Amino acid sequence: MSESVFPSSTREFAQKRRELTPDTEEAFQAFSRRVFSDGALTVKMKQIIAVAVAHVTQCPYCIRGHTKAALRHGASEQELMEAIWVAAEMRSGGTYAHSALALDEMIKTSNGNHS
Repeated sequence: MSESVFPSSTREFAQKRRELTPDTEEAFQAFSRRVFSDGALTVKMKQIIAVAVAHVTQCPYCIRGHTKAALRHGASEQELMEAIWVAAEMRSGGTYAHSALALDEMIKTSNGNHS
């Protein structure tokens, strides 16, 4: 049997959240409904973006939930995979870009600037 570090999201957890902080829970739910409603971007596009962001934030609940929502709103598997690849490039792009910090230190050190 496969065991996960992440417990399954349950109604019990949702109810406990509501019991502990009902106003905050409702505000968050209202915010979420607004964010994921049609606007300049369609619900489908917003869900595709959410799938990509969820991969960058590495949230397993978000990956599953937004993948299901994106498919429900008409996203294709190919669109989702392309969005995931965009997320992967952006994540690795940050590493590439930030290498300038290490390169700057290497150049300073090789030029005798030990600060």
